[in-house]
Amino acid sequence: MSYSNLKLFALNSNKDLAEKIADKMGIELGKATVKQFSDGEIQINIEESIRGSHVFILQSTSAPVNDNLMELLIMVDALKRASAETINVVMPYYGYARQDRKARAREPITSKLVADMLQVAGIDRLLTVDLHAAQIQGFFDIPVDHLMGAPLIADYFERQGLVGDDVVVVSPDHGGVTRARKLAEFLKTPIAIIDKRRPKANVAEVMNIIGNVEGKRCILIDDMIDTAGTITLAADALKQAGATEVYASCTHPVLSGPALERIENSAINKLVVTDTIYLPEDRKIDKIVEISISDLLAEAILRIHEKRPLSPLFEVQNKNY
Repeated sequence: MSYSNLKLFALNSNKDLAEKIADKMGIELGKATVKQFSDGEIQINIEESIRGSHVFILQSTSAPVNDNLMELLIMVDALKRASAETINVVMPYYGYARQDRKARAREPITSKLVADMLQVAGIDRLLTVDLHAAQIQGFFDIPVDHLMGAPLIADYFERQGLVGDDVVVVSPDHGGVTRARKLAEFLKTPIAIIDKRRPKANVAEVMNIIGNVEGKRCILIDDMIDTAGTITLAADALKQAGATEVYASCTHPVLSGPALERIENSAINKLVVTDTIYLPEDRKIDKIVEISISDLLAEAILRIHEKRPLSPLFEVQNKNY
């Protein structure tokens, strides 16, 4: 199939990932400039014709979250006014996903607000990875392709020999059990669950471990690691319960505040992350192993463009699609 009417643009959140994807697809990134006026207003110029093109924009709404979100909305408006045939947003990390329901009185559902803003701006499709809450797909009235990082993470651990009965996949909370079970299916291991109580935001207190981890090599998995309080407390609790080694993994390395220091001082041997969020070199400590999600996203974009199914991407493929 000809890709002459397929264009991929990158905004400022993760240009490294966009360049890898373009390279895998064998195309050049679209030409656009993103500038800020002195008062912080964002200006975008698209420097090539996109009339009649199927456009994919790569932008994670990671820190600075609001700037990256506004960049995306303004870019979508520019593309719509320039007569793009379709506007497809590739958002590896969906910001505000943790605000997916009313947990208390008078709280907003900000992830729904973000979905509304994207649709009003004029997008035709969203491609994302490991939403914090799967129901966010239902906040959209357009197609949402929701990919998983677990097959890539499973491929890494399988190549490291972490498979079989002496390995346990551990969910750091009850909400992540489905994610842990999926990874355990890939690696053919049992699972365990950490029962914790969270007294307030970004503060976690480990309570009990459900499952046998004594004498086992443990793999913690979460969708994102923000301040790393949950994951490091979980790792320490696993060590105290007799685990021989503790590995951690996540799709989205938010790693804000004291996260790097906590990981460095924790019982975690290695933390395996993907590049859905750009991680500068000075933040890649020795314990962090980064695997690229570029192959997965490149293949997903081509399959969407060619109207082929995405279901083969949900299995461990050893990066050979």
